[in-house]
Amino acid sequence: MSEAAESCRVDVWLWRARFFKTRSMAARFVEDGRVRMTRSGQETRLDKPSRAVRIGDVLVFAIGGRLTALTVSALGIRRGPPAEARTLYRPLENS
Repeated sequence: MSEAAESCRVDVWLWRARFFKTRSMAARFVEDGRVRMTRSGQETRLDKPSRAVRIGDVLVFAIGGRLTALTVSALGIRRGPPAEARTLYRPLENS
């Protein structure tokens, strides 16, 4: 399987998971350094919308005054209805 099929741009993923209405809003959010990602125990503050997320990554960000912590469970291929978007992630139990 190719690297492109195993990862997705973080701005595209946030848009597909319906955390943002537009992809440009998601990109601006990431550029502002408001998303943290944990992969293999290494925490990183994302600063570029082109950074890749993979299945199993943990994302933490505050949106709408609420802290959101989740695990990426799928990358998706489109921005579908809300029920489909909810299958792209699992909320962390302690969030």
